Amino acid sequence: MTDATADRSFDDIGLYVEEIGLSFGIGEATTVSIGKLHPVFGTAWDDAAGFFGGTLAEDYELAEQIGVLADVELNGAGTLSFGVFYADDTGLSRSAWFDRGRNTAAAGGAGNTGELDNFAIQWAHSVGATRFHIGARHLSASAGNVDDEQGFVAGIGHSFADGFDVFAEVASFSNFGGGADDATYATLNAAYGIDQWTLSGTLAHRDLDSAGDTDLISVGADYEFQNGMILSGALAQVEDTGVADTTLGVSLIIPLGG
Repeated sequence: MTDATADRSFDDIGLYVEEIGLSFGIGEATTVSIGKLHPVFGTAWDDAAGFFGGTLAEDYELAEQIGVLADVELNGAGTLSFGVFYADDTGLSRSAWFDRGRNTAAAGGAGNTGELDNFAIQWAHSVGATRFHIGARHLSASAGNVDDEQGFVAGIGHSFADGFDVFAEVASFSNFGGGADDATYATLNAAYGIDQWTLSGTLAHRDLDSAGDTDLISVGADYEFQNGMILSGALAQVEDTGVADTTLGVSLIIPLGG
């Protein structure tokens, strides 16, 4: 729940609601969702395989937003997703056990306005084994921000018949987070499935005007048990403004229900 400054093992674990709402169909092609939701902008945190595959891309993920979203199937020409929203400032922005506090518009941050004056739009389509998407977003400036944020994203992936999959995504922003920085992100990810194993590798880059460059290199392996549990492990080297760190990550995903 908080950034690490010292050994904090199990000291600040919290429980919070990331997404809750109501979805309903309009006709055969449109689905509308209302509530605390996850507006569509990019897919790297979902599509990039491996424990660290979406680590840098998570910076621009739109999560915990209050709004109205819609997905429209374009009669064989892909899916158009769009919505209006703002950062959650309700009681759901708090957390249980370790309380991170309630968000308010006074805290600042692009999109944290308390009004439906932010939007995102994305078009995604698949042709055979190839998938691609393009999107844009506008996040209005909040308290203390320099200017509105404008963002654009594009991605492409392809699944080969032998179990090899590649994915790439690039995102560019002006006034990222409402500040003075422009930002550019790039993720290149590959995965290869062998029976119950998935081997993966990631190259990712982040360029922030004031903070400089960050480069990530990672290799990982996932094993899926017959009961659906997935054991994942990966090694990553992150070089941030000339300082290199090596990180080992391990996770176990246990599915609940059928």
